[in-house]
Amino acid sequence: MWRAAVSVRTVLGRGALRAVCVVAGGALILTGCTNNTEESGPAVPKVSVDKVDAIAATLPEKITQSGKLVVGVNVPYQPNEYKDADGKIVGFDVDLLDAVGSVLGVKVEYVESAFEKIIPAIQAGTYDVGMSSITDTKERQQQVDFTDYFKAGVQWAQQIGKPVDPDNACGKKVAVQATTIEHTEEVPAKSEACVAAGKPAIDIKPFDEQSAATNALVLGQVDAMSADSPVTAYAIKKSDGKIEAAGSVFDSAPYGWAVPKNSPLAKALQSALNHLIKNGQYKTITENWGVQEGAITESVINGAES
Repeated sequence: MWRAAVSVRTVLGRGALRAVCVVAGGALILTGCTNNTEESGPAVPKVSVDKVDAIAATLPEKITQSGKLVVGVNVPYQPNEYKDADGKIVGFDVDLLDAVGSVLGVKVEYVESAFEKIIPAIQAGTYDVGMSSITDTKERQQQVDFTDYFKAGVQWAQQIGKPVDPDNACGKKVAVQATTIEHTEEVPAKSEACVAAGKPAIDIKPFDEQSAATNALVLGQVDAMSADSPVTAYAIKKSDGKIEAAGSVFDSAPYGWAVPKNSPLAKALQSALNHLIKNGQYKTITENWGVQEGAITESVINGAES
């Protein structure tokens, strides 16, 4: 969803984890953090994809001539986009767009960016595509078009044995990543409902990185965390049993690749993705990353309902 700029990184060395995490009050913690990089061990397999000339022919001439898609991306947001131990940008989103690039016969070039600068850079022509788990919404469609490729909801997490009800978190400290839907809409709406009922507001704790929000929960500095469902699921998996889901997934909405308004690139991406959906390679990629619950059966352009 709409995510913020990166400020502090975590690095996984070949031998041991060396994590530096932002926590409440700006302190730095050197232990007990979740990491932003892929652990050493078996790599997630890449799917081999062939070019489809008829689909490649639908690309804008500029991209055909350059032979590449320039993609603005903000990291870390595991498992969708983050850096591996070698500093390479990897993740579910990366593998999927790489596969789409193969169908289109172009190389995908990822450029790290502050999240809030991605859509303006697309409008300015700096990037061809924005790929950062961006939720397709009617409001954002006023600035860019979206080729939808996945569906994610909101999922809260809590510390093990310390239950929090997402529908009644009045007075609780809740971590979010700054400028996400969870920060700007979902949790504030719940907080307003608390106040309207005469209860304490939710103490919303925004962090520049999702990893920092997760770390705050792991370290007990907040009572709960709200994030996109694949992100929360991955954070739980990597927390060594320190956090768990709080409630079920809700408010599902599409992720989309952002492109300039009225660009034929939206249709080219859609055709390439639907090709991968039909031949089963899309399903394989989602399963490789464990995010198959959010898989779609057909890509559409600007499919947001709100």
